Amino acid sequence: MKPAKVANGMLLVENILDKQIVDLNGRKLVRVNDVRLVRLNQGTYPLAVDIGIEGLLRRLDVSQPIKKFLSLFRINIPAKFILWEDVQAIDFSNLNIKLSKSYAKLNTLHPSDLADILEDLGKSTSMTVFTSLDEEQAADVLEEMESHAQVHILENLPVDKAADVLEKMPADEVADILDELEDEKAEMLLNEMDSESSQEVRELLEYDENEVGSIMTTDYISYREGVTVDEVLRDLRNRKPEPDELYNLCVTKENDELLGTFGLRDLIIADPGLKLSQIMNPEPVFLRDEQKTGAIAEIVSKYDLLAVPVVDEKNQLHGMVVIDDVVEDLIGERKTKSRR
Repeated sequence: MKPAKVANGMLLVENILDKQIVDLNGRKLVRVNDVRLVRLNQGTYPLAVDIGIEGLLRRLDVSQPIKKFLSLFRINIPAKFILWEDVQAIDFSNLNIKLSKSYAKLNTLHPSDLADILEDLGKSTSMTVFTSLDEEQAADVLEEMESHAQVHILENLPVDKAADVLEKMPADEVADILDELEDEKAEMLLNEMDSESSQEVRELLEYDENEVGSIMTTDYISYREGVTVDEVLRDLRNRKPEPDELYNLCVTKENDELLGTFGLRDLIIADPGLKLSQIMNPEPVFLRDEQKTGAIAEIVSKYDLLAVPVVDEKNQLHGMVVIDDVVEDLIGERKTKSRR
């Protein structure tokens, strides 16, 4: 925001003071407690916004006596400013403001930090910021948001735009979100998504919520037993998979029947010319898709696994239960219970 001449003090009071801005360094929302002005020959201009305690005390006209008292104990009140040029409007309808000259700076935040910030913003402003993200980042941020915030976003996005974002997300995450929506809305989104993504989500939604299949991810990596170690390594370099997809790698037959599993360590220490049949664990630990979720903890604890393959009654591979997702579900349940 370019330096603005102060023509009417009330504009600063109404539009800037007590408004929230995003502190990129602290990765959180902060409140504008005061505005620092500079007087030049051409007029008076805002120089910076004060987000520190000193600014609030100054507005209450108690800054000097409190600072003098604290100085007796050699305590200083730290000042914290954000330059006016780094402040820009997000939503001109309510004149909220944010830190940075463009949304590009918000994009540098980790998706979980940005998700927290959007949840703290007003509903209108959070939608404005969310719709400014590209589909990939929007999907990452939506995945990190609390369920109530996810529902708000999807209910206010156009169906085609919402479907585009959901297509970028893991099927199990989409299934969890759609499970929170009204059936009619969920069906609209599924119909709008591409057929492959939609079918994966529908299959997950068929499981009861206490079955292993309901929390498995369909994003896993598998190879045939005749593939060599070198071929797998070259394939992984090209794929650039997500970290949790590398927790446990599978070997399957052409009909997707699970034959074995192997890990990154197995690949790294093996001779490049060896076939997967020579390095895999031929008796892999797995879960049945219709097992109760209570079986997960015992399996993970007993075998110290980060991910467990999920198969059906014919031993065909359908997905993977990732320990990260299990922990997130447990944390989510505790948060929900604490709000009740």
